[in-house]
Parts: sequence; structure tokens; C-alpha cells
Amino acid sequence: MKTGWLLVVAVGLGCGPAALAADWPQWRGPRRDGVSQETGLLKEWPKDGPKLLWQVKDVGDGFSTPAVVGDRIYLLSNKGADDEFVQALDAGNGGQLWSARLGKSGPNRGPQYPGARSTPTVDGELLYALGSDGDLICLETAKGAERWRKNLRTDFGGVAGNWAYAESPLIDGDVLVCTPGGKEATMVGLDKKTGDAVWKFASPEGDEAAYSSAIVVEAGGVRQYVQFLQKGLVGLDAKTHRQLWRYGRTADGSPANIPTPVAHDGLVYSAAGKTGGALVRLKVDKGEFKAEQVYFDAALPSAIGGSVQVGEYLYGANQTRGLLCIEFATGAEKWQEKGLGAGSVLYADGRLYVHEESGPVVLVEAAPDGYHEKGRFTPPDPQAPPDHRKTGKAWTYPVVANGRLYVRDLGVLWCYDVKDQKPSK
Repeated sequence: MKTGWLLVVAVGLGCGPAALAADWPQWRGPRRDGVSQETGLLKEWPKDGPKLLWQVKDVGDGFSTPAVVGDRIYLLSNKGADDEFVQALDAGNGGQLWSARLGKSGPNRGPQYPGARSTPTVDGELLYALGSDGDLICLETAKGAERWRKNLRTDFGGVAGNWAYAESPLIDGDVLVCTPGGKEATMVGLDKKTGDAVWKFASPEGDEAAYSSAIVVEAGGVRQYVQFLQKGLVGLDAKTHRQLWRYGRTADGSPANIPTPVAHDGLVYSAAGKTGGALVRLKVDKGEFKAEQVYFDAALPSAIGGSVQVGEYLYGANQTRGLLCIEFATGAEKWQEKGLGAGSVLYADGRLYVHEESGPVVLVEAAPDGYHEKGRFTPPDPQAPPDHRKTGKAWTYPVVANGRLYVRDLGVLWCYDVKDQKPSK
């Protein structure tokens, strides 16, 4: 085994004993890779889509993806610019159980797309949420009681990007990892019980916070945090908090670094919509790390909706080329489907769930031999006005948890039954 550069995505991200395999307790699921371990789901949808169980038309504005644990849904929303909040909903009917104020919505350096962005992170009986203005809070999941509160800008000299804060907090053991940005504390580790700073990393480049979320990896026997900052992809030593390596090409000329990196077997994929996608191989020699570029191409998956790695292949969208399947290790294209627009992607039980930016939801077989669509539908009765796409597209990621599919789009949350009810043979 080539342990000098072997990379393994960490499974134990501190989700607590209450988080089951079928739960979706944080951004991009249990392992932050957009992959669900759930089985027994529908392999094909009826003509009009799976059965709609319920719809809530007043969940508030914003682009936050739900976290789902047990019989509860946790979601960030906002009402106007002065009220951003966390809410807990009943997974059975979508009814609100409690709501807790975060703060105001973060200022954009332009009028576009204000509102809540982050996905809350559920860790046992506690929940962690980051507001778009940098308000970071810890709440009790039972009733939303506040345990502690920080602000990334005022407490750590944080500097957000053009569209405010969008990161989803990472819990790694006893530490919460997040990205204030700026020269003082580009990334920080906080005691998850108290919110006190345990460590700070000041980037020599003084990176602003971008819009990606950190993941945990291990390479060369070193546990590290990988994050896509505004000036590049970096890996920090989880013990010393020293920058181990940096890769800048996918950030060069990019105004918004959004997709969360994808890591597997010694390789890390990063992408940005205005640049393209790239893969680097992490190598270590005498304790010094290097991110060696394997490939880079503007035509690779790079849309806001991110990518998922399934076996030897990577699936994701390109803003102009549609949905793509490529070989993860080489970048070689297996197929392209222009009929499917850019969108957010997750994988569960042999299928890709794609929430297109224009609204429709599509089920696609995760297979390298070609594009095989297995169903599509457009959620009914949207509440937004006809010109709603001027204020934001359908950027919220879909979620599959406990046999249900959750879809959010500009103030509305839909819940669908995607469990296969047929008895197994």
C-alpha cells in the first residue's frame, strides 16, 4: 500500500450517535461527499414523479439545504434582510417545531441573491449554523435553545466574498472548523461546546472566505482539512494547523469558488464555474506535501451544484455542456447530456438525483455507458412570482433521507416518497 500519498475521506465527522445511516445530518450528507448509503429506493419514477407527501409554502427565503435527522428537518431561512433564522420542522408534515434567530442577512457587494445559504450541522443533541452575515451559533436540537454565539467578522476579523458567507460548519471530533477569511484567521477551530477558539490559521495570501465547505482527509499519515478558499485549494494539518499544500489554478480568475472538493484515493477534485475542473494528486516526500496536477479542463464538471464520485467515475454538471460523466482518475469523458441543464447532484442507490437550476428534478442511472434517464418532474405550485429567477435560481441541493426526497426552491419545501414499496423477491 502506498501510504505516502494514500488519501481517505474521513467517515467519522462527529455526527453523534443519533445520526443514522439513512439520515442527512449536514452539508452533502453523512460524509460530505453527496453520497447516500440508503438502499431500497425507487429505480424509476412514475410519469408525474414520485408521490408528493407534503408541501410547505412559507419556509422563508434563501438557498439553504435541509439537514434531516430522525423525524426532524433543520433549515436556515430569511425574511427580508433583517431576519435570518434556523428552524426545525416535523418530517411527518413539514410543520414548524421551533425557530431561532441568527441575525441579519449578510451584505452582498451588489444587489444579487441575498439570503440564507448554509446548511446546519447536527451533532447529537446540538446543532451548528452559520448565517450569511457571519453569525455562528450553537443550538439545542430539542427546542432551539442557544448555547453560544460568535460572529466571524467581529470576533475573528473575517472577510467574506462578494456574496456574503455560505459555508456549512464542519464538526471534527470536539472541534468546529469554519472559514472567517482574511489575514487574521482565514480558518479557525473552535471548541464545539463553548465556541472558544482552539486554533487559528492565517493564510499568507490573506484569502477571503469563498463559498465552499471544508472536508476532512488523511494523506501521508496526516489528518488535514481541505478547503477551497478564494485564492486556491489548500490542505491544513489538523494538529499543527500549518498549510501543507496549495493549488491555485481552479481559483485563478474565478469570482466565486463554490463547489466543495471531492476527494478519493490520493486525488482531490476542485472546480469553479468560470475556470473549469482539475484533479491533483497529493504526494509527500520527507514530510513535505505537494499537490501535483493530474488534469485541468474548462469543459469538466464545474457548476454550482457540485459533483459526486461513484466508483471510478465523477458525475456533475457544466454550465454550458449539461450533465457529464468522466473518469475520475484521468478526466476522460464517458458521456455528456446537453438536454439536462446545470444543477445540484447527489447519489443514492444506483441513481443520481439532479435538481436543475431551472427547477425540474431528474433521476438518472449512475452508469458510465451512457445517459439513462429514469424519471423527471417539476415540483407543483411554486410560490415565487413569474420573474423569480431574477432573484435566484433553484440552487438548493436535493436531499434523500429515510426513504424521502426533499426539494427546496425559493420559499417552498416539498417532500416526496421515493422508497420502493414493492416486496423484495
